[in-house]
Amino acid sequence: MKGSVALRRWPLLLAAWCLASVAWAGNQKEEALADSVRTALSQAISDPRPPQPHFADIKARIRYLYWRGEMSERLKPKLPDAQMRREFLNTVWYEATRAGLDTQLVLGLIQVESAFHSYALSNMGARGYMQVMPFWTRLVGDGDAKKLFGMQANLRYGCSILRMYIDQEDGNLFLALGRYNGSRGQREYPEAVLNVSKRWEYKD
Repeated sequence: MKGSVALRRWPLLLAAWCLASVAWAGNQKEEALADSVRTALSQAISDPRPPQPHFADIKARIRYLYWRGEMSERLKPKLPDAQMRREFLNTVWYEATRAGLDTQLVLGLIQVESAFHSYALSNMGARGYMQVMPFWTRLVGDGDAKKLFGMQANLRYGCSILRMYIDQEDGNLFLALGRYNGSRGQREYPEAVLNVSKRWEYKD
């Protein structure tokens, strides 16, 4: 009897999980890019260097290690595996820093977009942690949309695209976040990301 109840509940639980994972799913709009923008974005995406942090001095490295330790504790409920958390945070820090973004903004966006589910898939087809639309792989990548479920590829695309939008909006984060979500000018999504990002703030 208990088994049959559990089986009946399973579709409801699965539906609830899927709804939670796509509630804020990204829906970037495919738009014409200037040749210079397309070239710059393509070069950023194809950079072959691995996500290995490099530091100017020992103080910077120590600060990074403290940051990673604190963020790892906060992420435990969402990513229980310690090795996965370490790899994830290494990649978030590397790709965010590389794109000139605050790590807390990137973590906030990931939480809102996918709730830290690497295989999140929206009803519009956006994929992975940062809910990147497949058309980006055709515009500036090698056309292989399956890569968007990979951690490094997804974070590289997501951070590079967000950086592009910030530059195109002359630093206006509100409008850039709206464009990332396909809801430019509407308040709900940018405010959600900025509010959630506060949870990932790190203070020395």
